[in-house]
Amino acid sequence: MDSDAWNERYAGDDLLWSAEPNRFLVAEVEALPTGRALDLACGEGRNAVWLAERGWDVTGVDFSNVGLDKARRLAEARVVSVHWECADATEYTPAPEGSFDLVIVMYLHLPEAARRIAFRHAAAAVAAGGTLLVVGHDITNRDIGWGGPKDSAVLYGPDDVVADLGGLEMVKAERVRRPVPTDDGEKVAIDVLVRATRTPQKRG
Repeated sequence: MDSDAWNERYAGDDLLWSAEPNRFLVAEVEALPTGRALDLACGEGRNAVWLAERGWDVTGVDFSNVGLDKARRLAEARVVSVHWECADATEYTPAPEGSFDLVIVMYLHLPEAARRIAFRHAAAAVAAGGTLLVVGHDITNRDIGWGGPKDSAVLYGPDDVVADLGGLEMVKAERVRRPVPTDDGEKVAIDVLVRATRTPQKRG
């Protein structure tokens, strides 16, 4: 989907997604010391706003200006400051590289070639000692999980993400189960969760 398609999806006053942060973001990041954070493909900004509430200096990037407008309103309602940038995840390159203590990429689903570019940019943004967290719909979710894209061309597994993040040290790369309340009762979605870090270079 292009930015126009996402602008159409985000149209309207209500949030398309919840205003609450992703559960895996909270679990993986809550104990980290604060610093500079980048939310790449931030959508309506719920995760960026949550980070800002906890003292992070946050930049949120998305190619949907409608989504970013809703993100700004959410930040204003929560009385926090976030730097918002309208840019495509496959084209955004922070300057200088390696300037973020935390980079998150949540549910970004692109064809393989574009995904590799976006994840490579995300990895390049991580500072020495910093953390990269990728969460997305797992390839197996299409057949045995609930929700998410059904096009296998934009889905991936933990090994795919690891291969895309050359130069980082993997902390965990796994499939995780996420309960989802629905009108028909609780369903289970299967997600990818990859956490990596850039090891500081040792001085000789």
